Amino acid sequence: MTSREAVTAADQPHTTTGKYWLFFLISAVIFFLMLIFLNQWFWVSMPFMLTFLVMALGYM
Repeated sequence: MTSREAVTAADQPHTTTGKYWLFFLISAVIFFLMLIFLNQWFWVSMPFMLTFLVMALGYM
């Protein structure tokens, strides 16, 4: 691979994060509802909420 073939971060297309923010908000609402009504199961929704937050912030 030569330096001309290498792909830099600047060459990557800019992705919109709007749908990830929407998924994060939906999963956050589900998380808080489970925390209130099914508090022993709230951790089941936590990975979804945190994953979509990280994706919305653009770190993944």
